This record gives sequence, structure tokens and C-alpha cells, in this order.
Amino acid sequence: MDRASARRLDGISDSRWAERIDALRITEIFCSLQGEANDAGRVCTFVRLTGCPLRCHYCDTAYAFQGGEWQKIDAIIEQIKAFGAHHVCVTGGEPLAQPNAVPLIARLCDAGYAVSVETAGALDIRPVDTRASRVVDIKTPASGEATRNRWDNIEVLTGHDQLKFVICSRADYEWARARLGEIDVPAGCTVWFSPSAGEITARGLADWIVADRLPVKFQMQLHKLLWGDAPGY
Repeated sequence: MDRASARRLDGISDSRWAERIDALRITEIFCSLQGEANDAGRVCTFVRLTGCPLRCHYCDTAYAFQGGEWQKIDAIIEQIKAFGAHHVCVTGGEPLAQPNAVPLIARLCDAGYAVSVETAGALDIRPVDTRASRVVDIKTPASGEATRNRWDNIEVLTGHDQLKFVICSRADYEWARARLGEIDVPAGCTVWFSPSAGEITARGLADWIVADRLPVKFQMQLHKLLWGDAPGY
């Protein structure tokens, strides 16, 4: 990310200062069950970074757009150690909007953690350590941010990575289905379709996937089934 983009990051006034002192702006660090993707159901420590350049209309973590507190990478890792979970998810907001997310992820991989990175797909994922599983959103038209998709990210995905579509309508589903026919998803890379809560039913999306024999995995957000929308889960 260039300097101008960094300065536009919500809630972060001086990214250059943060880079110098190896700091990140953190909204919360907590331990819970992973609710999505390949590690759903596993105990996991979440590191939620502050700030996001996107404004998807269905966003359920808008509280992470601003605020948070600066923490050095060493301090973040100490908190992760204290929770004692093997799996770590670096999320946001948009974690890659903060340049120091990249060295944090690398250090966690070096320390032997199983790391996943949840990104909105609007920023370059190439700097992210490939030992981490990069869970990349593809924004649909109904999200309001489909023009921000970086399709070149698809070219660098590995079988260790994952793609996620949040589906808001039948039109979104048809759009996503068409995109799947146009992109080259590497072997082993899981593609997830999730229903946008309150917009389509989970059963409706499941029925469409089955009817079309679509080569994707259906998912619901496990943490919301258990704890609702409360932060910290």
C-alpha cells in the first residue's frame, strides 16, 4: 500500500510512525471458536485490526472502522501466547490496510502457529506469507464494493488459500456463478458461498447450490449461531 492510501486509512493518523516502531492499531484480541472457512469449529485466537477502506453494506464489524489502540507486535504476540490456542486469525476491518500486518503474520508463522488472514480482496495479497491461509473475499454487486475486487489476487492463490463470496440475492448468486466460470481457482483452494443475513435464507442459497451442482462449499457463520453479533466472539 502506498503512503497516500495509508494516510486515508480510517482511524490511523500516522502509519509511518507505526511502521517505525513495529506497531499496529488493534480493535480487539480474543479467543473463541472460528466461525467460518476451513477451520470452522476450532479454538482460535483472533487479532482484529482497526480500519478498512471498504464500506460493504452488510459489514458486521463496522465497530472496527475507527478507534482501537496502538500495540507493538511483540506485545500482540505475547497476548496470543497467553491465550494458548494453536490457530490464529488475523482479521479486521481490513488487516492488509496496515503495512505492519505483513511482518506480524510472518512472525506468527515463524512461531509455529496455524495462521489464517481474512481480507476483503481489495488490496494486494502477494506480500502475505504463503504459510498463512489467505481467505480472500470476492465482493458481489450487492455488497456495494464489487468495483474494488483485485482480480489479480486470484493468480497468486495456492491450494492453501480460500475464496469467499457473500451472497445477498439471486442476482448476486448468478453473478458469482458466472465469475467462477471465468477464473482459474487452483486445486485445493476452497470456494465458499455464504448467505448475507437478513437478505436471503440459508436454505434458499443451499437449494441453489444443490440445483446447479455448483463446486463450492456452503457455509453459515457458526459464531453468530452460538453468540449472535456480540463483539469478542
